[in-house]
Amino acid sequence: MKCRVLYFAALRDHANTDAESVDTLASDARGLYAQLRARHGFGMDESRLRVAVNGEFAGWNHALRDGDEVAFIPPVSGG
Repeated sequence: MKCRVLYFAALRDHANTDAESVDTLASDARGLYAQLRARHGFGMDESRLRVAVNGEFAGWNHALRDGDEVAFIPPVSGG
């Protein structure tokens, strides 16, 4: 299946893109993040991230469907 993945903050900087289309066999958000972590070398584990699917916050075990938009959102600080 194909998903559109959005990256924010440190993940965006590390992946050197804010979005990409990903072919995946992952059945849930956790599996997709594991695939992307291996591809991009993300050091942040899922306990520090929020995940959203199609614009709504979701759990890591949220089942993915072809065409979903998945966002991985790390903690953000600013001033």
